[in-house]
Amino acid sequence: MRRRSLALATLGAIGTATALGAQESWPVRVVRLVVPQAPGSPIEIPTRIVGERLSRSLGANFIVENRPGAGGGLGSQYVAQQPADGSVFLATSAGLSIVPTLQPALNFDPIRDLDPVSLLCDVPSGLLVRNASPFASLAQLLVHARANPGRLTYASGGVGSANHLAGALFAALAGVRMTHIPYRGVSQAVNAVYAGDVSLIFGSTLELLQHVRQGQARILGVTMPERVPALPQVPAIAEQVPGYAAPNWFCLMAPKGLPDRLLRRVTAELAALRDAPDLQARMADGAATARLDGPGPLAARLAEEVPKWRKLVADAGITPD
Repeated sequence: MRRRSLALATLGAIGTATALGAQESWPVRVVRLVVPQAPGSPIEIPTRIVGERLSRSLGANFIVENRPGAGGGLGSQYVAQQPADGSVFLATSAGLSIVPTLQPALNFDPIRDLDPVSLLCDVPSGLLVRNASPFASLAQLLVHARANPGRLTYASGGVGSANHLAGALFAALAGVRMTHIPYRGVSQAVNAVYAGDVSLIFGSTLELLQHVRQGQARILGVTMPERVPALPQVPAIAEQVPGYAAPNWFCLMAPKGLPDRLLRRVTAELAALRDAPDLQARMADGAATARLDGPGPLAARLAEEVPKWRKLVADAGITPD
C-alpha cells in the first residue's frame, strides 16, 4: 500500500512538473522584433499586433526595433549575428529575398544565415498616384511613359526595397523607362508622391488604402497576378502588362540555430493568432491575408524568389547606392 502511495505521489509530481514545464516562461524578459526599415513602414502594422499577442502569451516583452539601411540588409545581417536564444527576431518583407543579390558586400544570405519562423501575411501592392495626377488609368500612364522615356518617376523606400523592385519589374515587362527616386523609408516616399515630387509609387495596400479612402490618392493597378477580392474595381497590372506579378509579403525570421522547442512555441502561438478578430480586421482593412502558417511555406517562398530577383537585378543593371 505504501509503495502504491509513493508511486502515485511520484506520478503526481511528474504531472505537476510537466504542467509547469508547459507554462515555462520565455528564456529572456525582453525580445526585440527588428524591422530593417525606417519607422512607419507597413511591416510594423502586423509586427506590432503579433508582438502584443506574444507578449501576453509567452510572458516576455516583445518590442519593435527599427534598424534601416542597405535596402533592409543591415538589419537583416544584424539579426543573423545575434545569439539564437529567443531574444531577437527579424520582421521583414519580400525585400529579404533581394538583399543577397543587391548587397553582396554584406556577405549575407537569408537561407544560409537565418531560420524561417513564419509568413505573417500576404500583402498586395498597388501602383499609386496622387488624386491630382493626370493619369486616371494604367493604360493612360503607359501611353505617357512610352511617349516620354525617363520622364515618369517612381518613389521607393530605398534601393533594393520591395517597392523599388516592383517598379523595376514593371518597367522591364512594360518596355518603358522610368526614373527611380529612392527615399529614406516608405513614409517619406509616399509623402513625396502626395507632394507631387514624384509621379507614382508601388506601395503596400496595408498602408496605402487609408489614403485612397481619404481621397488623397488612387490605385491604378495591383501587383498580384489577378484582381484582389477586396478591391474588385482595381485591375491587376498584368491585365495591361502580361506576366507582371510582384506580390509583397511580410515574415518573421530568427537567427540560425533557434532551438526547436522555442520555434515550436512561437509557431503555435502564431497559428492561434491567425483567426484573432483584431488581426483579421486589420488585415481585411488593408486588403491583406494573414498567413502565420509556420516555417515551411516561408522557406519555399524564399527558395522561389531569391533567384527570381537575382535575374531581374542583373538584367536591369540595378546597383546599390
